[in-house]
Amino acid sequence: MKYSRLTKEQFEALHQEFANFLATQSIDKKEWDEMKANKPEVAEQELDVFSDLIWEGVLSQTNYLEHFSKNHIFLFHCLEEEVQSVVLKTLEPEVDFMTSKGLEWMVNNLFTYAIDIHVGRKKYEGEKNVAIFDIIQQGAILSDGQLYKQIDQIVNAK
Repeated sequence: MKYSRLTKEQFEALHQEFANFLATQSIDKKEWDEMKANKPEVAEQELDVFSDLIWEGVLSQTNYLEHFSKNHIFLFHCLEEEVQSVVLKTLEPEVDFMTSKGLEWMVNNLFTYAIDIHVGRKKYEGEKNVAIFDIIQQGAILSDGQLYKQIDQIVNAK
């Protein structure tokens, strides 16, 4: 397995897509139920293959990621050959970027001594999608890139 198996909730949300996936392999509901009962290892393999297909599709379309923690905001732009990043770090320990008050504080203090901003870029080591998946596994979520673009524009206009 290349990525990780989808959760039960994700499989439930993708029920129709999974049924279509099984149908492309000429597996109907009766055969699937039989496979789960009599050949659970084969059923597990089908779940893994489907999970990888879904992840591959999602990761191939991923352009931006965000990861918020109490004192850091990590913003990523996933390009074809590299990932670009903007990292915001508050130097005020009481500020919590996980709250709306903390984000408001960030906006008001963006160009003060209280926030460190680091911009970086890194070429993918190995496959792009695997690198993006690793960032997600560390807590990042998919994003529309709005915050990245705003911060990047401000930082590069300085």
